[in-house]
Amino acid sequence: MTTGSYPYITKDSSLSSIGTVTKSQYFSDFAYGEQISGTYPLTAKITSDFYLLGQTRPRIRALRNTLDYYRHLSDYYSYMSGAGGDYSNQTLRCINIPSIFYGQSIKKGTLNCKWFVTGTLIAELKDENRNGELIQIGPYGSLGSGGVAGVVLYNEGFILLNGNWNLSNTYTDEFNIFDPGVLTYAPKWLYFYTTGSNNVGLVPSSSFSIDFDGTEQIPTITMLTHAKIGEFNHSNNPTFIDHNQILTPLSSSTTYREKSEITIKNTVPATYNEVKPIFEKTVFISKIGIYDEEKNLIAVAKLATPVRKRESDSISIKIKLDL
Repeated sequence: MTTGSYPYITKDSSLSSIGTVTKSQYFSDFAYGEQISGTYPLTAKITSDFYLLGQTRPRIRALRNTLDYYRHLSDYYSYMSGAGGDYSNQTLRCINIPSIFYGQSIKKGTLNCKWFVTGTLIAELKDENRNGELIQIGPYGSLGSGGVAGVVLYNEGFILLNGNWNLSNTYTDEFNIFDPGVLTYAPKWLYFYTTGSNNVGLVPSSSFSIDFDGTEQIPTITMLTHAKIGEFNHSNNPTFIDHNQILTPLSSSTTYREKSEITIKNTVPATYNEVKPIFEKTVFISKIGIYDEEKNLIAVAKLATPVRKRESDSISIKIKLDL
């Protein structure tokens, strides 16, 4: 069960508990009927897994049906015998992006991966075709430009990289990848997002960036309100009437009577100077009230620009309410 911002459970004969409470704590620290509470993780991070040829990869196997599902977009998604090779038995980099970073899905075509060496860009990946293929697009003339280095699962938040070509013929770095006896490797997309080093005394010169936009669908209610001909042409706004009028009602011990000859302000524009235009009852709609079935005001929609409503006008206004 959950309440507020933490999970809890009540100690009873079922012996159910929170995973962070040990068995001894359960029996010694809590009485029957007492609430046992826990905490939710408040942090998330992008993680990376590297798989050698033939190495066990349960996370990749779990993605098999998902990868095959997207084969209609690109043959590089095929789990086995596709353009991307056999994902079940090849050297592979898997990057996991938690959904807290992007919401419902990563926006197609926005994923961008960059590799820097001492601040200089040496390679860049992007889904230029919006079909999930991560193509090396630069820098201009870089090694491997135009090659497909992997695929991205937009809805699931995974990046699979198997680009095995060298990104530089002159630079090597101390990636902690294969054999501790081998200190340096040429940069490849397989080594993207590697942060460890073989030599504790040295820090790799490579740095990486992953940029993308997230999408989140927000449920909305669309409503239409109508102001028909001859309707809603009166306003209680003080500016609706001419100024400098005596508005004080007549009152006595037996009578209360408001003024019956209050002049409404004429807002009809004049074509010529010093010519008084024919009066037409006009209002300017600037706000719309939204009421529930009990006639309670629950929301107010404001128009960016007031809309003029004459008695001869029939106006419909569309309102969208985000939930």
